[in-house]
Amino acid sequence: MELWFSEHHSADVKLSLRVRHQLYSRHSELQLIQVLDSYEFGRVLALDGVIMITEKDEFIYHEMLVHVPMGVNPDVKRALIIGGGDGGALRELCRYPDVEEIILVEIDPMVIGVAKRFLPTMASSFSDPRVTVVYEDGLRYVRRANTPFDLIIVDSTDPFGVGESLFSREFYGNCRRALSKNGILVNQHEGPYYRQEAEEAATIFARTSKIFSVARVYQAGIPTYPGGHWLFGFMSKGLDPIANYDAKRWLSLGIETRYYNPDLHLGSFALPTYVNRLLEKGEILDDVFKRVIQGQIWPPERDKIEKSEETDKDNP
Repeated sequence: MELWFSEHHSADVKLSLRVRHQLYSRHSELQLIQVLDSYEFGRVLALDGVIMITEKDEFIYHEMLVHVPMGVNPDVKRALIIGGGDGGALRELCRYPDVEEIILVEIDPMVIGVAKRFLPTMASSFSDPRVTVVYEDGLRYVRRANTPFDLIIVDSTDPFGVGESLFSREFYGNCRRALSKNGILVNQHEGPYYRQEAEEAATIFARTSKIFSVARVYQAGIPTYPGGHWLFGFMSKGLDPIANYDAKRWLSLGIETRYYNPDLHLGSFALPTYVNRLLEKGEILDDVFKRVIQGQIWPPERDKIEKSEETDKDNP
């Protein structure tokens, strides 16, 4: 008997992975935590039935979350990771020897325990002496943060349930206050393709662009995330991810990566037209499709279709 794990990407679309075994399934005080051994993607961490990370494609997500801001400001000394209980972002950040202090704030202690047990390649840096783990809600933590951070990484779940507070105006305002002069905030920015994530991405950008002097969005292809196309946010008080990027300096650090490189850094900020429209106007992709079907846009193409139909009627 085959065992499959399925996640809804929209009301009409599912992603299904064939799995060998369910290695772990237990409710914490906050959420259902599952670890599955899949054939194609290796071990999979799911929270409340939603895939957070897989062994096969996690490097894409974590490298883009960490190396993009570190390429812009390699002088980061003090960093904060909010969420990130799987340890992948922490692993990448710990590869920078000049980072002196990393505080990781995770709301659910069981996530870290499960990651250490089942995902050791990701959860390999919790024992680094520079790391302090705090079990607390991220919003509460940044509210009372007094010492500025050079980098804040928001590695959160989706903006509902456990992670909802990490997408609020108050949260982003407190993050800005907690940043140093050259500080950078990055977050996972949801996906642009399906309606739910697209609406969330547009909302996040609208909020952050009002709070930060610099608010940009970049992208990566992640096979197990909805639409396979995922966005990240880059926010700062002044540093620009393109103008202030020093590729030679980053390369001099000798950090080996599997996905990230200087060319990709620059290219990841070149967004498709439909994503720019989403961020600038809140235009959702399936709304565009509906307008095409209803004949509200692209009339020359509609006329061609109508003429073709008339010809068919004349020549039965």
